[in-house]
Amino acid sequence: MAATRTVLVDRIEPVTDDVVSLTLRGTPGPLPPWEPGAHIDVRLPNWLTRQYSLCGDPADLDTYRIAVRHDRLSRGGSEYVHRFLRPGRLLEISEPRNHFPLLPAPRYLFLAAGIGITPVLPMLRAVTDAGLPAELLYVGPSVSAMPFADTLRAAYGERVRLVATRERGRPSLRALAAELPDDTLVYACGPAPLLAAAEEAFPAGRLHAERFRPLRRAFGPDTAFEVECARSGSTVEVPAGESMLDALAHAGRTVAAGCREGVCGSCGITVLDGEPDHRDDIGAPEGRVYPCVSRARSARLVVDL
Repeated sequence: MAATRTVLVDRIEPVTDDVVSLTLRGTPGPLPPWEPGAHIDVRLPNWLTRQYSLCGDPADLDTYRIAVRHDRLSRGGSEYVHRFLRPGRLLEISEPRNHFPLLPAPRYLFLAAGIGITPVLPMLRAVTDAGLPAELLYVGPSVSAMPFADTLRAAYGERVRLVATRERGRPSLRALAAELPDDTLVYACGPAPLLAAAEEAFPAGRLHAERFRPLRRAFGPDTAFEVECARSGSTVEVPAGESMLDALAHAGRTVAAGCREGVCGSCGITVLDGEPDHRDDIGAPEGRVYPCVSRARSARLVVDL
Protein backbone atom coordinates (compact mmCIF):
# COMPACT_ATOMS: atom_id res chain seq x y z
CA MET A 1 0.00 0.00 0.00
CA ALA A 2 1.20 3.54 -0.76
CA ALA A 3 -0.40 6.17 1.52
CA THR A 4 -1.81 4.47 4.61
CA ARG A 5 -3.87 5.39 7.65
CA THR A 6 -4.03 3.74 11.06
CA VAL A 7 -7.47 2.69 12.26
CA LEU A 8 -8.76 1.07 15.41
CA VAL A 9 -11.05 -1.94 15.17
CA ASP A 10 -13.90 -0.37 17.13
CA ARG A 11 -16.59 -3.05 16.74
CA ILE A 12 -16.95 -6.52 15.23
CA GLU A 13 -20.56 -7.58 14.87
CA PRO A 14 -22.08 -10.75 13.37
CA VAL A 15 -24.34 -10.11 10.38
CA THR A 16 -25.05 -13.71 9.32
CA ASP A 17 -23.54 -17.05 10.34
CA ASP A 18 -20.54 -16.42 8.09
CA VAL A 19 -20.36 -12.62 7.75
CA VAL A 20 -19.12 -10.04 10.26
CA SER A 21 -19.26 -6.25 10.09
CA LEU A 22 -16.17 -4.30 11.15
CA THR A 23 -16.32 -0.68 12.29
CA LEU A 24 -12.92 0.98 11.86
CA ARG A 25 -12.25 4.25 13.69
CA GLY A 26 -9.64 6.73 12.51
CA THR A 27 -6.71 7.35 14.89
CA PRO A 28 -6.70 10.25 14.55
CA GLY A 29 -9.78 11.22 12.55
CA PRO A 30 -11.32 12.33 10.38
CA LEU A 31 -10.81 9.66 7.75
CA PRO A 32 -10.48 10.52 4.03
CA PRO A 33 -13.76 11.12 2.19
CA TRP A 34 -15.15 8.46 -0.14
CA GLU A 35 -18.01 7.86 -2.54
CA PRO A 36 -20.28 4.84 -3.03
CA GLY A 37 -18.48 1.98 -4.77
CA ALA A 38 -15.12 2.66 -3.10
CA HIS A 39 -12.97 0.06 -1.39
CA ILE A 40 -9.91 0.03 0.86
CA ASP A 41 -6.91 -2.23 1.26
CA VAL A 42 -6.61 -3.63 4.79
CA ARG A 43 -3.23 -4.87 6.03
CA LEU A 44 -3.98 -7.64 8.49
CA PRO A 45 -1.69 -8.56 11.40
CA ASN A 46 -0.83 -11.86 9.67
CA TRP A 47 0.92 -9.80 6.92
CA LEU A 48 -1.82 -10.33 4.35
CA THR A 49 -3.43 -7.40 2.51
CA ARG A 50 -7.04 -7.74 1.42
CA GLN A 51 -9.53 -5.44 -0.31
CA TYR A 52 -12.97 -4.69 1.13
CA SER A 53 -15.79 -2.47 -0.12
CA LEU A 54 -16.85 0.38 2.15
CA CYS A 55 -20.47 -0.24 3.12
CA GLY A 56 -21.18 2.44 5.71
CA ASP A 57 -22.30 6.05 5.41
CA PRO A 58 -19.99 8.32 3.34
CA ALA A 59 -21.10 11.24 5.53
CA ASP A 60 -19.52 9.57 8.59
CA LEU A 61 -15.77 10.23 8.39
CA ASP A 62 -15.12 9.22 11.99
CA THR A 63 -15.49 5.55 11.02
CA TYR A 64 -15.44 3.23 8.04
CA ARG A 65 -17.50 0.05 7.87
CA ILE A 66 -16.62 -3.10 5.95
CA ALA A 67 -18.09 -6.61 5.97
CA VAL A 68 -16.13 -9.84 5.64
CA ARG A 69 -17.49 -13.25 4.66
CA HIS A 70 -15.65 -16.30 6.00
CA ASP A 71 -14.56 -18.05 2.82
CA ARG A 72 -14.35 -21.84 3.20
CA LEU A 73 -11.37 -21.75 0.81
CA SER A 74 -9.78 -18.79 2.59
CA ARG A 75 -6.19 -18.00 1.74
CA GLY A 76 -5.78 -16.59 5.24
CA GLY A 77 -7.56 -13.24 5.10
CA SER A 78 -11.18 -13.92 6.00
CA GLU A 79 -10.12 -16.75 8.32
CA TYR A 80 -7.95 -14.36 10.32
CA VAL A 81 -10.71 -11.76 10.56
CA HIS A 82 -13.27 -14.30 11.78
CA ARG A 83 -11.09 -16.34 14.10
CA PHE A 84 -8.45 -14.01 15.49
CA LEU A 85 -9.21 -10.31 14.95
CA ARG A 86 -10.59 -8.55 18.03
CA PRO A 87 -11.84 -5.03 18.87
CA GLY A 88 -9.04 -2.75 20.02
CA ARG A 89 -6.56 -3.92 17.38
CA LEU A 90 -4.83 -1.30 15.23
CA LEU A 91 -4.73 -1.89 11.46
CA GLU A 92 -3.17 -0.11 8.50
CA ILE A 93 -5.51 0.73 5.63
CA SER A 94 -5.12 2.46 2.29
CA GLU A 95 -6.99 5.56 1.28
CA PRO A 96 -10.24 4.72 -0.57
CA ARG A 97 -10.09 3.90 -4.28
CA ASN A 98 -13.11 3.67 -6.55
CA HIS A 99 -13.22 1.56 -9.72
CA PHE A 100 -17.00 1.12 -9.38
CA PRO A 101 -18.33 4.70 -9.29
CA LEU A 102 -22.02 5.55 -9.18
CA LEU A 103 -22.72 7.50 -12.38
CA PRO A 104 -25.63 9.94 -12.85
CA ALA A 105 -28.84 8.40 -14.24
CA PRO A 106 -32.60 9.01 -14.08
CA ARG A 107 -33.19 5.61 -12.44
CA TYR A 108 -31.23 2.58 -11.21
CA LEU A 109 -31.44 -1.17 -10.84
CA PHE A 110 -29.05 -2.83 -8.40
CA LEU A 111 -28.24 -6.55 -8.54
CA ALA A 112 -26.41 -8.22 -5.68
CA ALA A 113 -25.65 -11.67 -4.32
CA GLY A 114 -23.78 -12.68 -1.21
CA ILE A 115 -21.10 -10.30 0.00
CA GLY A 116 -21.59 -8.39 -3.25
CA ILE A 117 -24.23 -6.42 -1.37
CA THR A 118 -21.51 -4.34 0.35
CA PRO A 119 -20.77 -1.74 -2.37
CA VAL A 120 -24.48 -1.58 -3.20
CA LEU A 121 -25.52 -0.47 0.31
CA PRO A 122 -24.14 3.09 0.06
CA MET A 123 -25.20 3.32 -3.59
CA LEU A 124 -28.83 2.56 -2.74
CA ARG A 125 -28.71 5.03 0.15
CA ALA A 126 -27.30 7.80 -2.08
CA VAL A 127 -29.84 7.24 -4.85
CA THR A 128 -32.88 7.11 -2.57
CA ASP A 129 -31.68 10.12 -0.57
CA ALA A 130 -31.55 11.99 -3.90
CA GLY A 131 -35.19 11.00 -4.56
CA LEU A 132 -34.37 8.93 -7.65
CA PRO A 133 -36.24 5.73 -8.62
CA ALA A 134 -34.25 2.64 -7.67
CA GLU A 135 -34.79 -1.06 -7.10
CA LEU A 136 -32.59 -3.77 -5.61
CA LEU A 137 -32.76 -7.43 -6.62
CA TYR A 138 -30.86 -9.31 -3.92
CA VAL A 139 -30.24 -13.03 -4.39
CA GLY A 140 -29.09 -15.64 -1.89
CA PRO A 141 -29.70 -19.26 -0.90
CA SER A 142 -31.95 -18.12 1.98
CA VAL A 143 -32.91 -14.80 3.52
CA SER A 144 -31.03 -15.68 6.72
CA ALA A 145 -27.84 -16.12 4.68
CA MET A 146 -28.13 -12.69 3.01
CA PRO A 147 -26.12 -10.00 4.82
CA PHE A 148 -28.12 -6.89 5.83
CA ALA A 149 -31.37 -8.31 4.38
CA ASP A 150 -33.50 -7.25 7.35
CA THR A 151 -31.94 -3.77 7.41
CA LEU A 152 -32.62 -3.31 3.71
CA ARG A 153 -36.26 -4.40 3.96
CA ALA A 154 -36.85 -2.10 6.91
CA ALA A 155 -35.23 0.90 5.21
CA TYR A 156 -36.48 0.54 1.64
CA GLY A 157 -39.57 -1.66 1.73
CA GLU A 158 -40.85 -2.64 -1.72
CA ARG A 159 -37.81 -1.20 -3.46
CA VAL A 160 -35.95 -4.31 -2.28
CA ARG A 161 -36.79 -7.72 -3.73
CA LEU A 162 -35.20 -10.63 -1.87
CA VAL A 163 -34.98 -13.94 -3.75
CA ALA A 164 -34.15 -17.05 -1.72
CA THR A 165 -32.98 -19.43 -4.45
CA ARG A 166 -33.44 -22.62 -2.40
CA GLU A 167 -37.17 -21.90 -2.29
CA ARG A 168 -37.81 -19.98 -5.52
CA GLY A 169 -34.91 -20.74 -7.87
CA ARG A 170 -32.87 -18.13 -9.69
CA PRO A 171 -34.69 -15.08 -11.07
CA SER A 172 -34.78 -14.44 -14.81
CA LEU A 173 -32.64 -11.41 -15.51
CA ARG A 174 -33.68 -11.52 -19.17
CA ALA A 175 -37.32 -11.06 -18.16
CA LEU A 176 -36.31 -8.23 -15.85
CA ALA A 177 -34.31 -6.56 -18.63
CA ALA A 178 -37.29 -6.73 -21.00
CA GLU A 179 -39.38 -4.65 -18.58
CA LEU A 180 -36.69 -2.12 -17.71
CA PRO A 181 -36.95 1.49 -18.96
CA ASP A 182 -34.17 2.37 -21.42
CA ASP A 183 -32.77 5.13 -19.18
CA THR A 184 -31.98 2.76 -16.29
CA LEU A 185 -28.39 2.11 -15.22
CA VAL A 186 -27.74 -1.37 -13.83
CA TYR A 187 -25.13 -2.01 -11.12
CA ALA A 188 -24.22 -5.60 -10.30
CA CYS A 189 -21.87 -7.12 -7.75
CA GLY A 190 -21.56 -10.71 -6.64
CA PRO A 191 -20.22 -14.11 -7.69
CA ALA A 192 -19.38 -14.99 -11.28
CA PRO A 193 -22.73 -16.68 -12.17
CA LEU A 194 -24.70 -13.55 -11.30
CA LEU A 195 -22.39 -11.30 -13.32
CA ALA A 196 -22.42 -13.67 -16.29
CA ALA A 197 -26.24 -13.70 -16.28
CA ALA A 198 -26.30 -9.90 -16.02
CA GLU A 199 -23.91 -9.54 -18.96
CA GLU A 200 -26.16 -11.77 -21.07
CA ALA A 201 -29.33 -9.90 -20.09
CA PHE A 202 -28.40 -6.21 -20.12
CA PRO A 203 -26.73 -4.07 -22.81
CA ALA A 204 -23.04 -3.41 -22.08
CA GLY A 205 -23.53 0.35 -22.06
CA ARG A 206 -26.08 0.17 -19.24
CA LEU A 207 -24.39 -2.45 -17.05
CA HIS A 208 -21.67 -1.67 -14.52
CA ALA A 209 -20.22 -4.65 -12.66
CA GLU A 210 -17.60 -5.22 -10.00
CA ARG A 211 -15.76 -8.53 -9.69
CA PHE A 212 -14.08 -10.01 -6.65
CA ARG A 213 -12.21 -12.53 -8.81
CA PRO A 214 -10.73 -12.03 -12.29
CA LEU A 215 -12.36 -13.47 -15.38
CA ARG A 216 -10.67 -16.46 -16.92
CA ARG A 217 -9.42 -15.12 -20.23
CA ALA A 218 -6.92 -16.29 -22.80
CA PHE A 219 -4.02 -14.07 -23.84
CA GLY A 220 -1.23 -14.50 -26.34
CA PRO A 221 2.07 -16.00 -25.21
CA ASP A 222 4.13 -13.87 -22.85
CA THR A 223 7.16 -12.21 -24.41
CA ALA A 224 10.08 -10.50 -22.73
CA PHE A 225 10.22 -6.70 -22.65
CA GLU A 226 12.03 -3.85 -20.91
CA VAL A 227 10.71 -1.37 -18.37
CA GLU A 228 12.57 1.92 -18.22
CA CYS A 229 12.11 3.65 -14.87
CA ALA A 230 12.21 7.33 -15.81
CA ARG A 231 12.86 8.84 -12.39
CA SER A 232 15.60 6.43 -11.33
CA GLY A 233 17.16 6.05 -14.78
CA SER A 234 17.28 2.26 -14.49
CA THR A 235 16.04 -0.34 -16.98
CA VAL A 236 14.49 -3.62 -15.82
CA GLU A 237 14.24 -6.75 -17.96
CA VAL A 238 10.92 -8.55 -17.65
CA PRO A 239 11.33 -12.16 -18.85
CA ALA A 240 8.47 -14.14 -20.35
CA GLY A 241 7.90 -16.18 -17.21
CA GLU A 242 7.78 -13.34 -14.69
CA SER A 243 5.29 -10.56 -13.98
CA MET A 244 6.26 -6.93 -14.41
CA LEU A 245 5.50 -6.40 -10.72
CA ASP A 246 7.92 -9.13 -9.61
CA ALA A 247 10.63 -8.08 -12.04
CA LEU A 248 10.49 -4.52 -10.72
CA ALA A 249 10.64 -5.78 -7.12
CA HIS A 250 13.66 -7.99 -7.85
CA ALA A 251 15.41 -4.94 -9.30
CA GLY A 252 14.72 -2.87 -6.19
CA ARG A 253 11.79 -0.93 -7.67
CA THR A 254 9.04 -2.35 -5.45
CA VAL A 255 5.48 -1.28 -6.21
CA ALA A 256 2.83 -1.65 -3.49
CA ALA A 257 0.31 -4.33 -4.48
CA GLY A 258 -2.79 -5.93 -3.03
CA CYS A 259 -4.71 -8.64 -4.88
CA ARG A 260 -2.07 -9.44 -7.55
CA GLU A 261 -4.98 -10.52 -9.77
CA GLY A 262 -5.81 -7.29 -11.62
CA VAL A 263 -9.01 -6.49 -9.74
CA CYS A 264 -8.07 -4.05 -6.94
CA GLY A 265 -5.97 -1.39 -8.69
CA SER A 266 -3.53 -0.85 -5.82
CA CYS A 267 -0.40 -1.40 -7.94
CA GLY A 268 -1.22 1.10 -10.71
CA ILE A 269 1.73 3.01 -12.19
CA THR A 270 1.92 5.76 -14.82
CA VAL A 271 3.07 4.89 -18.35
CA LEU A 272 5.06 7.65 -20.07
CA ASP A 273 5.84 5.83 -23.32
CA GLY A 274 5.23 2.47 -24.98
CA GLU A 275 2.13 0.35 -25.46
CA PRO A 276 0.83 -1.62 -22.46
CA ASP A 277 -0.86 -5.00 -22.83
CA HIS A 278 -3.72 -4.51 -20.37
CA ARG A 279 -4.79 -7.77 -18.72
CA ASP A 280 -6.66 -6.40 -15.71
CA ASP A 281 -10.38 -6.64 -14.93
CA ILE A 282 -10.76 -2.99 -13.94
CA GLY A 283 -10.18 -1.17 -17.19
CA ALA A 284 -6.97 0.77 -16.66
CA PRO A 285 -7.38 4.47 -17.51
CA GLU A 286 -5.25 5.92 -20.27
CA GLY A 287 -1.68 6.36 -19.14
CA ARG A 288 -1.87 3.76 -16.35
CA VAL A 289 -1.01 0.08 -16.12
CA TYR A 290 -1.40 -2.58 -13.42
CA PRO A 291 1.91 -4.49 -13.42
CA CYS A 292 0.65 -7.43 -11.37
CA VAL A 293 -0.98 -8.93 -14.49
CA SER A 294 -0.38 -6.59 -17.43
CA ARG A 295 2.58 -6.68 -19.78
CA ALA A 296 3.74 -4.72 -22.87
CA ARG A 297 2.92 -4.91 -26.55
CA SER A 298 5.96 -2.80 -27.35
CA ALA A 299 9.55 -3.85 -26.70
CA ARG A 300 9.87 -1.19 -23.99
CA LEU A 301 7.63 0.61 -21.53
CA VAL A 302 8.72 3.86 -19.90
CA VAL A 303 7.10 4.28 -16.49
CA ASP A 304 7.12 6.91 -13.77
CA LEU A 305 9.29 5.12 -11.22
